Amino acid sequence: MNLVVGYLATPGGADALALAVRFARALGAQLHICLIVPPDTAPAGIGPKGGYEEMVAGQAKGWLDDAMASVPDDVVAHTHLSFDESFTDGLIHEALRLQAVAIVVGGSGGGLIGSFSLGSVVNELLHSSPVPVAVAPRGTRDSTVDRIHEITCAIGQRQGSDLLLDTAVRASRAADVPLRLVSLVALDPAFGSLRGDADAVREHAVAHAQHTVEAARSELPEDFPVTSTIVNGPTVEAAVEQLSWQDGDIIMVGSSRLSAPRRIFLGSTAAKMLRVLDVPMVVVPRDELKDGEGHA
Repeated sequence: MNLVVGYLATPGGADALALAVRFARALGAQLHICLIVPPDTAPAGIGPKGGYEEMVAGQAKGWLDDAMASVPDDVVAHTHLSFDESFTDGLIHEALRLQAVAIVVGGSGGGLIGSFSLGSVVNELLHSSPVPVAVAPRGTRDSTVDRIHEITCAIGQRQGSDLLLDTAVRASRAADVPLRLVSLVALDPAFGSLRGDADAVREHAVAHAQHTVEAARSELPEDFPVTSTIVNGPTVEAAVEQLSWQDGDIIMVGSSRLSAPRRIFLGSTAAKMLRVLDVPMVVVPRDELKDGEGHA
């Protein structure tokens, strides 16, 4: 199992690497620390472009060496330096080439959203990647947690929830950690006609949550810990703030219906959740790449 880390020699890059180490330990995965450098970037008047690229590549290799030195001895890791006009396209290419199960990036960048600060690269990945993308909140690098402790899966009734649930179940089994299923009543359009009747809303949510719990338990070993929580509020943010979190938790969400086939697309609901969350978020495509599809 391979994980691609979108690395930069920045605090966000350190956050991504720290989260990837947690995943690697929990899933028994290998890390592929990838740094993408744009080609032909020599400023005017600074020697031949080839010489400038060599200088940039040398610096980048030094950054990758520093990243590699920070990886614990119990985690297998490799480094990759690639040249591409687009950092996003370069990361996606590496993920497909390595058949990675996910891309891990840091949320520190431009466009502040709570504990996340989504830069242009992360934002592009969250609207185009063919594999799941895990985003580390700012400060992940400072945590003493060394592995995943619990997976929360935000379940809705829209198309694509079945794949999200299946992905969360498989991740929980692989990591041998508890799975918490969350039904956010404020999310689902199906509840819109019931908003005037709080009891009916909650009854609908309870029935849906129970169905997802039963579906998850049917795929898990006997006595595997699965819990469900139903939260509601006037806004998505208000509902999410009712959830309790521990360091080492992650949340998995599905993609918007606006996503292209086999691509993730961070929807408005997940974006609102990011405003109040301080745990890593994993965004899952609506459907999966078929065997061999898209691999470089």
